[in-house]
Amino acid sequence: MIISPAERLNRIEEYYFSKKLEEIRLLNLKGYNILNLGVGSPDLMPSESTINALTKSAQNPKNHGYQPYKGIPQLRVAFSQWYEKIYNVKLDPESEILPLMGSKEGITHISLAFLNPGDRVLVPELGYPAYRAVTLIVGAEPVEYPLNEKNWYPDFNALNEMDLSRVKIMWINYPHMPTGASPSRGLFKELVSWARAKKILLAHDNPYSLVLNETPPLSILLEEGAKEVAIEMNSMSKSHNMAGWRVGWINGKKEYIDTILKVKSNFDSGMFRGLQDAAVEAINNPPVWHDERNNIYRERRGVVLELLDNLGCRYDSNQVGMFIWARIPDSVDSVEKWVNYILYNHHVFITPGFIFGEKGRRYVRVSLCADKTVFEEAIKRIKDLNYK
Repeated sequence: MIISPAERLNRIEEYYFSKKLEEIRLLNLKGYNILNLGVGSPDLMPSESTINALTKSAQNPKNHGYQPYKGIPQLRVAFSQWYEKIYNVKLDPESEILPLMGSKEGITHISLAFLNPGDRVLVPELGYPAYRAVTLIVGAEPVEYPLNEKNWYPDFNALNEMDLSRVKIMWINYPHMPTGASPSRGLFKELVSWARAKKILLAHDNPYSLVLNETPPLSILLEEGAKEVAIEMNSMSKSHNMAGWRVGWINGKKEYIDTILKVKSNFDSGMFRGLQDAAVEAINNPPVWHDERNNIYRERRGVVLELLDNLGCRYDSNQVGMFIWARIPDSVDSVEKWVNYILYNHHVFITPGFIFGEKGRRYVRVSLCADKTVFEEAIKRIKDLNYK
């Protein structure tokens, strides 16, 4: 006898990368040596001082017990000071910051904290798949909102013509993943004004603003009145090379943070003290550390653009973040078939854009999280690509 799974799982599928990475693992077991250019998992190390702080904290016998559900005060203070320095946003470390075990879990906590079955959620027609998946898991209804392809900003004219009844949350993500579109003060100002008028909570996901960003980083919370209608997640995964450490946080008005804490406190028993002490150290990495990381990504990006040129793709060279989003050649009939052809015939994996939404059917995404030599080898492998 097998106990049947919950009905909520009928509405979602296993995460694409979970399945694809298993497929790649099996190919590698057969000796194919696949070059994986798909997943955005930083291959670079955290700062040396960050690792030293983790080691020192782990050696303290007092640091291995349960920790506060809101994180240690030193961590919240560090995040608060960092936000004021980087984004010019003042946050009360006691009441407006909630550390997370990675911002991905924040998507679930926010959804459980504010959504009832039957509520509706605005998700970008092109964006992080977890926004849609978690909405379905909690019994709410995802509603796609259109993006203008010229800048990948929300199409407010189309939004104003949509049926917004029962919409409670709108997910936004700038710098945008997967397109690398950078935000502007004008965009955030318009979003805050629109959300206030429509009485919708903006949930802004902001993990990429320090990666290959040639303009000052922006937070939506800088806009006047934003705390009334917006919360913002941030993460150390991409900006501090700490993806596997699972350290992120939510910023927002006290009432919103308290509501989310009701959920979070029933899911975990606090983050390991060593990780929190290390995060305090990492958040204070000097500007030169970020410059060095970005210089490495910048060099890799040049080789990736060469790879995409060889594939006949088109792209915006001013993208922000650790990916390159590119439109496939008009002659290619199917991005899925094309990507699989490259995988099985040339042993290079590139992410197909459709996993981020139907509007990605003519796009691919390449991660910069591999050594420059890997991309150079990929160029050699696809040199004689003969897809028909």
